[in-house]
Amino acid sequence: MPFALNFVHPVLMWGLLGLMLYSGYLGFKASLIRKASPEDRKAMLQEHYGARHARLGPVILAVTLLGAVGGMAATYLKNGKLILGPHLFVGLGVAALVIVTASLGPSLQKGKDWARTLHVTTNGLVLTLFGWQAISGIAIVQKLLSSASSVTPALVPAMS
Repeated sequence: MPFALNFVHPVLMWGLLGLMLYSGYLGFKASLIRKASPEDRKAMLQEHYGARHARLGPVILAVTLLGAVGGMAATYLKNGKLILGPHLFVGLGVAALVIVTASLGPSLQKGKDWARTLHVTTNGLVLTLFGWQAISGIAIVQKLLSSASSVTPALVPAMS
C-alpha cells in the first residue's frame, strides 16, 4: 500500500470533526430561534439554520461510516490484521452513536422534545469521544511517521 494512503483516514476524520462542530453550531443557532423575539426570529429564519443543520446530517453519517471502514481497511492492509485497541473500539462506538442520532431525524422533524434532548445528548457524547479519537489518532500518525523515517531503503544503489 502506498505510504500516502495511510493519511487519507486522518485527514478525512479531522475534516469530519470540523464538519461536526459546524453542524453543532448550526443546530445551536436553530435552537435559539424558538426563544427569540418576533423581530429576531424573522431575521434568524432567513438564515435557514435548521435546514442547513439537517442537510449536514446525512453527510456526517456517510463520512463517519466511510471513514470508519476506510480506517480499518488501511490498518488491515498495512498490518495484515486489525489492531484491537481503544482507538478502534471508540471509533466503532462513535459510528454507532452517529447512526442512533441520525435515526432520530423523523422524530425531530415532528418536533418531539424527547428526540431533541436525545439528539443533543448523543451528539455531545459523539463530539467528546470523537475529540478523544482525534488526539489518539495524532499519536498513531506520529508512530507511522517515525516508523517511516527509521526505515532505510534497501534498493537504493550505493554511491561509490
